[in-house]
Amino acid sequence: MRALLQRVQSGSVSVGGETVASIRQGLVILLGVGDGDTPNDADYLAVKCANLRIFTDAEDKFNLSALDVGAEILVISQFTLYADCRKGRRPSFIEAADPAVSEPLYEYFVEQVEKTGLRTATGRFGADMLVAINNDGPVTVMVESKQK
Repeated sequence: MRALLQRVQSGSVSVGGETVASIRQGLVILLGVGDGDTPNDADYLAVKCANLRIFTDAEDKFNLSALDVGAEILVISQFTLYADCRKGRRPSFIEAADPAVSEPLYEYFVEQVEKTGLRTATGRFGADMLVAINNDGPVTVMVESKQK
């Protein structure tokens, strides 16, 4: 499982011209579910995302987590995080989990993030979404469950 975290001043997601979710200061998490991922991967990533110290303290050092600052979280399903571009000119997504597997794991990940107490919003799984990200810093970090 892969999570691309972007520290944001704000973020939102629209489907068909309708804003379905928005957050203020926090994290936009683009979440990819890979073939073979399990709820254990989601558990690990949810805890890691909530506790990763990528917010700055009074001395402008990365010493604070999303939990420390009361960040809001926007989770967007993103199978393209598993794009393999090594051959040819068209990405292969063979390492991405099938939607029948990835949707329940995506929803489970969201539940685990919600259990941390952080306000959590989502896009719509499988929809064509327009995601607005006001990246702060910019700070963008990739976390993978298989690298734990």
